Amino acid sequence: MARGDQIYAMRQLMGLAGVYEHHGIDCGDGTVIHYRKLQEAVISRTDYRAFAQGTAVFTRHQPVAFIPDVVIERAESRLGERRYDLLTNNCEHFATWCKTGRSESAQLTNFGWHLDRFKTPELRQTINQVAQGNASKTSLELIQSALGNIAIAQQTIAPQSQQAQREIETWHRVAQLAVKQGRDDLARAALHRKVAAKRQQADLQSQLDQLLDLQTTLQNNQQLTQS
Repeated sequence: MARGDQIYAMRQLMGLAGVYEHHGIDCGDGTVIHYRKLQEAVISRTDYRAFAQGTAVFTRHQPVAFIPDVVIERAESRLGERRYDLLTNNCEHFATWCKTGRSESAQLTNFGWHLDRFKTPELRQTINQVAQGNASKTSLELIQSALGNIAIAQQTIAPQSQQAQREIETWHRVAQLAVKQGRDDLARAALHRKVAAKRQQADLQSQLDQLLDLQTTLQNNQQLTQS
């Protein structure tokens, strides 16, 4: 590990050790700039031991990255920031942005947490609470609350997806009938509506898939916490 490296240590989630990576930027002087989680997450410069918390530290190698001076400058420019969000601005988003200029989190992709396009404030707040492990005694309640919010979202989106599918089929039949009647103008209009319905249905189905991924993740965590 060297100055300007993107580094990470394994952290626990809801009492389970080694569940996720906590990322930061190595300043090369025994300090690390990272999202420090106290009562409120804030980007801070801490000593190396506070970052590692007694665990091994690894380097995340990026194929294309800024030179160390630029990486440190970018990290220092955000000291004091208090805008942590698990889904859009977590510790890995921050460290990867410092290193490469891209605000990305490979962990979210690996965990199946793809909710950037489905923004339910209550659900996002609960997920952040669970991820930060604010209160181990209430972790099960938080998970259950998140699962409840997911169920409500699914109940809202599923009928919309089914309706969009019915519209696809309806406009397809309308287009076929218009062609038989020699009404190319109506056929084109119907096909245009069919394409719009297909796009809507694809977007709704994608949201349902994302919610199912998150539901599975939370249910697995719930089982682990109870065991």
